[in-house]
Amino acid sequence: MASVQDQLEIRFRLTDGTDIGPQSFPAATSVATLKESVLAQWPKEKENGPRTIKAVKLISAGKILDNSRTVAECQSPLCDVPGGITTMHVVVQAPQEKEKKDVDQEKQNKCVCVIL
Repeated sequence: MASVQDQLEIRFRLTDGTDIGPQSFPAATSVATLKESVLAQWPKEKENGPRTIKAVKLISAGKILDNSRTVAECQSPLCDVPGGITTMHVVVQAPQEKEKKDVDQEKQNKCVCVIL
């Protein structure tokens, strides 16, 4: 059975200043699982919400968290108070595939005339 110390209270702060949570997570929870939780709880009325966990970046103590790491590995001894609530900032990265398609279309739409 997990002790209280193995549970972390985490609040997710969105870029507009609103929050998701706080929620309690086991210390062994992966960052990818936290991102899935953010996706599931994302406010429906917000525009430009993330579609996949790859579009979500979590920042804690000034560091972007890696999906394969656990919450316990990401804790900062200076910032995280035992028994307190940890705030992680959520940044949504715009899809880059669409931008690449737009650039490709611009290249295709150019017309070149050569007079000999």
